[in-house]
Amino acid sequence: MERTKHAKDIADRFREMVEQDGDSLPVKHYDELTLLIEAGIDTALVEKLEQVANQVEKLAHTIRSDAELFS
Repeated sequence: MERTKHAKDIADRFREMVEQDGDSLPVKHYDELTLLIEAGIDTALVEKLEQVANQVEKLAHTIRSDAELFS
């Protein structure tokens, strides 16, 4: 999935920065970082979808109310 690749790209970039400073971390930490980033992306997507759902619900109510005026 695209967000998994994006999360891995971010973790890989972080690894590059750490290694440029002469440090290193175990691979399992970078794997965990990837999962945390992906979870953050998922949370942001869900929050946005909830906002869109609320807008659609409001629009449906408005359309229903307007339709009753023409009945």
